[in-house]
Amino acid sequence: MPSRSEDTRYPSNEPHESGMLEVGDGHSLYWEVSGNPHGKPAVALHGGPGSGSSPRTRSLFDPNRYRVVLFDQRNSGRSTPSATDPVVDLSANTTQHLVADIEALRVHLGIERWLVWGGSWGVTLALAYAQAHPERVTEMVLAAVTNGDRRDTDWITRDMGRVFPREWERFRDGVPSAEREGDLSAAYGRLLHDPDPEVRAKAARGWCEWEDTHMSLAPDAAPSLSVADPTFQLAFARLVTHYWSHGCFLEDGQLLREIERLHGIPAVLIHGRHDVSSPLGAAWALHRAWPGSELVVLDHTGHGGGSMTAAIIAATDRFAQDQGEQSSPFTGDHDRDRR
Repeated sequence: MPSRSEDTRYPSNEPHESGMLEVGDGHSLYWEVSGNPHGKPAVALHGGPGSGSSPRTRSLFDPNRYRVVLFDQRNSGRSTPSATDPVVDLSANTTQHLVADIEALRVHLGIERWLVWGGSWGVTLALAYAQAHPERVTEMVLAAVTNGDRRDTDWITRDMGRVFPREWERFRDGVPSAEREGDLSAAYGRLLHDPDPEVRAKAARGWCEWEDTHMSLAPDAAPSLSVADPTFQLAFARLVTHYWSHGCFLEDGQLLREIERLHGIPAVLIHGRHDVSSPLGAAWALHRAWPGSELVVLDHTGHGGGSMTAAIIAATDRFAQDQGEQSSPFTGDHDRDRR
């Protein structure tokens, strides 16, 4: 099958099923299904944490061959309660809760096994889910690889000040002086739950401005979070800081140590060489420890954009092929390393 050009997605298709799933702890998740009702099941795990699902994700899958499941993770998007609420309790929102939610959704939809797609934070969540339920995963497509380690969140919140010193000082100075040498995620998290809505809004805006800064080295980068609706900024920043200040609710190095649980699951790891937010080393280490994985390095791409879409679609197209078809190679501007 010929590969699709990097700016060509599949036609937009509306969900033919949707609903709210109660998962306990007072939480209900928004979910939707699009594509072919009898197609190959795939679940898409959004980034953030807290970005919410995007209709554009549906177009990464051939609607004639895939049954695509999207959902909003706890407290994000259309799931309830929302992290935008003035007072919201995030204590029942952990990686372990989200893994259980994914499995509950699979059972609810009557799906035996599915392909798992994840982007950015969605990669960390996808790895955690697949390691907990490897028998339920057919393949994985993981873009902008992250692993939730403290080393990587510290890189973003502190060490990257060496790359963007002016912008980082502004980011650091957004918290009280007594907290500037500590965990900046936790410090921002406290501001984001302050009783004063102006304090919350300022902290959310400052966090999102820093996010846009450290994603700005890609050739085609453009601000997105810093120009987003203030309500979205608050929910996004609250959930990111909640997860990062708790080490993503994972033991440090856990996902790499337990990678043997994924041996035998085919996977394509897709990463941009200009991704300074999540340096390539994490994707490389994961690939080297995971027989059967393929690492696609995109030379002119960052934490998204560029030829990322084309590489993702090439992977989902290949995994959708009938067993009797020969897999078509990836094409485009990237390096490949197979194991």
